[in-house]
Amino acid sequence: MVRILEATIDLKGNIKLSEPIKLSSSCRALVTILDEEPLIHVNEEALLSETALAEDWNRPEEDEAWQHFQKAR
Repeated sequence: MVRILEATIDLKGNIKLSEPIKLSSSCRALVTILDEEPLIHVNEEALLSETALAEDWNRPEEDEAWQHFQKAR
């Protein structure tokens, strides 16, 4: 299976993946160096509000309110 993961490489060549991965054994990988700067800015307000908003988003009433968008045309 081929998976693509984002990572950053520091000046010493250390590679840091943007998300943890679990492998059943060692494997080969290809590394592509991009000329652009990594996206550093993260919308912290969105991250902080996600948990609070999820309480409202994950209610049956909310699913019912948006159900008309899910119907096939």
